Amino acid sequence: MSREIVACIGAGRMGRGIAQSVAYGGHEIRLLDARARDGEAFGKLAGEVEAEIRQGLAALADLGAFDGAAIPAILGRVTVWPLDRAAEAVEGAAIVFEGVPEVREAKAAAFALFDAHADADAILASTTSTMLSTDLAQLTRRPGSFLNAHWLNPAFLMPLVELSPCEETDEDVLARLRAFLERLGKVPVVCKASPGYIVPRIQALAMNEAARLVEEGVASAEDVDKAVTYGFGLRFAVLGLLEFIDWGGGDILYYASNYLAQAFDDDRFAPPGIVRENMEAGRIGLKSGAGFFDYAGVDVDAYRRRRMAAFVSALGANGLLRPPAANET
Repeated sequence: MSREIVACIGAGRMGRGIAQSVAYGGHEIRLLDARARDGEAFGKLAGEVEAEIRQGLAALADLGAFDGAAIPAILGRVTVWPLDRAAEAVEGAAIVFEGVPEVREAKAAAFALFDAHADADAILASTTSTMLSTDLAQLTRRPGSFLNAHWLNPAFLMPLVELSPCEETDEDVLARLRAFLERLGKVPVVCKASPGYIVPRIQALAMNEAARLVEEGVASAEDVDKAVTYGFGLRFAVLGLLEFIDWGGGDILYYASNYLAQAFDDDRFAPPGIVRENMEAGRIGLKSGAGFFDYAGVDVDAYRRRRMAAFVSALGANGLLRPPAANET
């Protein structure tokens, strides 16, 4: 595997999580402090960065994820740089992540550092969770080298990274960043510049609905979370939401959604147009051969068996897999 030099402008929580992931993957990562500090304050920051990453690595090693003897080598690939050495920190980096606070002025300052000091073929990737790539692209003189890369917290544990290019993003830039993330063991997905990306948009609806259940007295907070952990969460750790629609049948979702919309007199439960259109076209999933996915040529029995194996594995990992009860004598 080729070794890359990576930089991150911003040494906060996101930057540290990215640094741990990149260094763990064998690459050099330079964390650039985005704030001007005196020597004492910068030394304190650098110490905090080192301590936090060391603690995260030690926790993973204690849990058996890897041999803790590798920790010094991993930490040796992480360096923290003061703002007045921005040119040195960014120069030579193949990828520059921006991880500063969600303030446009802070983003603009970070992008200016990239424009001034980054190599001509370097990639600029903002980790923003709230700003669209189409908007932020206006802050750099090199929009073809820019896209958003939204890591989920904690960045060193969560595999998903949502990539959101702007209209000017070069296809090779997207492909290079995607390939790099995959080499780190991450799972990149691509989405258009749209508020909430994929996960936050779905997540906001689910969390608000869970809060409403408690607010309305339907169930206690403990039981709502138990239902999510051992029902919703366990199921969708194996099957994607759209895959599950196909698995059970889009017709079931269609009728259930209409029932809830009428029962609550609230269109937030109504099925979207694509579900209705699939129903009308007979694309209701596995039993019809097509839905959100095409099952032509798929060995459905083998597919179901693979998914069942994944469920059994998830049950075992959560201590929920039990042998059958013995016959009483």
